[in-house]
Amino acid sequence: MTLNTYEEEQYAVQQIRDGRQKIYDQLSKMIVGQEVVIEQLLISLFAGGNCLITGAPGLAKTLLVRSIAEVFDLNFRRIQFTPDLMPADITGTEILQETDGGSRSMQFVKGPIFANVVLADEINRTPPKTQAALLEAMQEHQVTAAGVSYKLEEPFFVLATQNPIEMEGTYPLPEAQLDRFMFNVKIDYLSQDEEVKVVQQTTSEFKQTIDKLFSAEDVRRFHGTVKNVPVAEDLVRFAVQIADASRPGRAGAPDFVNQYVNWGAGLRAAQNLILGAKARALFCGRSHVNLDDVKSLAHPVLRHRILPSYRAEAEGITVEKIIDQLLAHVPVPQLGNQ
Repeated sequence: MTLNTYEEEQYAVQQIRDGRQKIYDQLSKMIVGQEVVIEQLLISLFAGGNCLITGAPGLAKTLLVRSIAEVFDLNFRRIQFTPDLMPADITGTEILQETDGGSRSMQFVKGPIFANVVLADEINRTPPKTQAALLEAMQEHQVTAAGVSYKLEEPFFVLATQNPIEMEGTYPLPEAQLDRFMFNVKIDYLSQDEEVKVVQQTTSEFKQTIDKLFSAEDVRRFHGTVKNVPVAEDLVRFAVQIADASRPGRAGAPDFVNQYVNWGAGLRAAQNLILGAKARALFCGRSHVNLDDVKSLAHPVLRHRILPSYRAEAEGITVEKIIDQLLAHVPVPQLGNQ
């Protein structure tokens, strides 16, 4: 069946609306709780953004990413980041090979970055030089080796996990790389009842399997559909004002920002707020963006883009508190009955 552009978009919208509960049903076979984390990861997937997942070891971060890849029938590769990992271990390398005719030539052997979903596990356990090997792939969806660029298969996502930075043997991610992550999703410990359920599931012989609900082609179509969701200009301005208010030293910057922030959010923050809000609107069954879509994503979008000052650390002012103050400071647009 051949569909025109409008019909394709309407079909994608219906798929997202109808698929929400089905996705949760499949993921619940493997993952207990973590509804907010799952929602934010799915929003980044629908929007085509990379995602950073922060949490202590043993919270099923890897299992969650693998399960999402299975639901969408995407090619999944996992890279374990270690202090001795080299850039070529990620992107691939050129090797000298001999042909049938006896001549020799250099051939590029693709690395694990060539997949739909790449899990960069414990990304902050490797030095910045190796971390930077992901930059071109995350931004341009390509890898360059020996002057030749190789396109990555679409859709392409980097879902990276990191341990809290104060843990031993971790390296802070460069700001340029952090900014390329759409969200920084925080995953926390489960409640006791949820942990009991996890222990029961993981210590029995019965193994659950996940049904594939979508395809790579579906995900590519979702990306185009998300970008076509309408959003009021006042909401776009609201997102820009939130990012702008986080920058210290600028005219009109709030006092608490000048006191507690060393570095604020850049343009990508506002872009990701709006793009994520569009994806969230569709995911919630709406064809337009409302104020709650933007405000609910402020924390995952901004928490890795705002650098608190030493004064903030000394006074116990966390980046989460700074974001709360930003949301309270920026005037809320009047959008009627949205």
